[in-house]
Amino acid sequence: LTRYLEDGAVPIDNNWVENQIRPWALGRSNWLFAGSLRSGQRAAAVMSLIQSAKLNGHDPYAYLKDVLARLPTQKNSAIAELLPHNWSGPVNL
Repeated sequence: LTRYLEDGAVPIDNNWVENQIRPWALGRSNWLFAGSLRSGQRAAAVMSLIQSAKLNGHDPYAYLKDVLARLPTQKNSAIAELLPHNWSGPVNL
């Protein structure tokens, strides 16, 4: 409350954040049974990519489709180009 009173631009509630994390909070008990630790880690990585794509204004389906198509030929030194905050969109050849 103090932060809100000091800066009027700060929203008084955190509804936006709560709405963003709701799908993860609702599914949390289901994800306890991902099969193994590695499966859970992979699921977390994919979910992080999807949410990051959304936060960067990308369509998650288009993002993943393009990245998975480009990944086999992408140089290891240029993998960072495929991260959601660096992704420039599908390449039309």
